[in-house]
Amino acid sequence: MERAIRMTMHNAVIVAHGSPGTPQPQDAAMAVLAASVSDVLPNWTIRGATLASPGSLESALHGVDSPLIYPFFMSQGYFTSDILPRRLSSAGCNYLQLPPFGADPAIPALVAEAAMTGARTANLIPEETSLLLAAHGSEVSPASRIATLALVEQLLAALPFKAVVAGFIEEPPYLGESARDLGRALCLPLFTLTASHVLDDVPDAMLRAGFTGPILPAIGSHLAVPRVIAAGLERYATRIAA
Repeated sequence: MERAIRMTMHNAVIVAHGSPGTPQPQDAAMAVLAASVSDVLPNWTIRGATLASPGSLESALHGVDSPLIYPFFMSQGYFTSDILPRRLSSAGCNYLQLPPFGADPAIPALVAEAAMTGARTANLIPEETSLLLAAHGSEVSPASRIATLALVEQLLAALPFKAVVAGFIEEPPYLGESARDLGRALCLPLFTLTASHVLDDVPDAMLRAGFTGPILPAIGSHLAVPRVIAAGLERYATRIAA
């Protein structure tokens, strides 16, 4: 259920998980993302933060009245349903938390465009190529798996690829298993930040599986992402004002 809040300004904080071991680079990436969204929404105050960096979220909330909280996550799971609301409440924040980035209605089209562009760039014929979606998954929550498999079905219906399959970092079907014996294929990581999963886990799994196709940039790094986030913020601001 959405919380009723008093919007005195257009304020938003975009929050990602980040990297507990090396939080600073991801905090910096969120600051860049917030600035890019601000370029689309120049009359807004928009800040970026991560949960992993101590004090990052609290610093982003400081001096911001009744912000929209935009979870830069691929699905609604433990961190968005439990940890983030708890941190926001502890900060004494009057806020409205939006659905995560991965639940935005624009995401299937964005993923489809990234996959088709990646195939063309690699000189791959989609009808002869499999698309492998690399996702996080979870041993404790089905949210990532459910969202990813739903996306697989949407892409199968919309795109000409020979096959669309999913593989996960933390649950079956594991990424290495899904990548094995695919033949001509490309891999699209369904992650928001270019952190350890994208830089290490995905390529390591591909190497072990003998996967030789291109690994595309993480979907969260797509150039259209700031516009997708900006449109989502505007939708909810309009809804609140109505």
